[in-house]
Amino acid sequence: IDRETEDIISDVLGVEVFRQTIAGNALVGSYCKITNQGGLVHPRTTVEDLEELSSLLQVPLVAGTVNRGSDVIGAGMVVNDWSAFCGMDTTSTEISVVEGIFKLGGASSSTIVKDMRSSLIDSLT
Repeated sequence: IDRETEDIISDVLGVEVFRQTIAGNALVGSYCKITNQGGLVHPRTTVEDLEELSSLLQVPLVAGTVNRGSDVIGAGMVVNDWSAFCGMDTTSTEISVVEGIFKLGGASSSTIVKDMRSSLIDSLT
């Protein structure tokens, strides 16, 4: 994107805009997933790039894969601060990495899920 678009994004959303690649790929949304808790990036991301991104975003990052080794993280996973959904081919090791970096599966997560479930059931009945 050009500098003018960066300025528009910054003004409209009220955020800083950083120009960055992930493991040499310009399509950063396809090769990473980031939440307020942490982030998963392309497995070939260098340690220097991981540290720079982590410093810019102020969240811990880890390099990894989903769907039995796919490096296209964005196509294989949806995640927010409370839950993650991965493709059917995702291995238990990959799921463990996802749960760890995004801080999922703790006691607070189960409370949030129960609250969401009860509000969903209330709205459907």
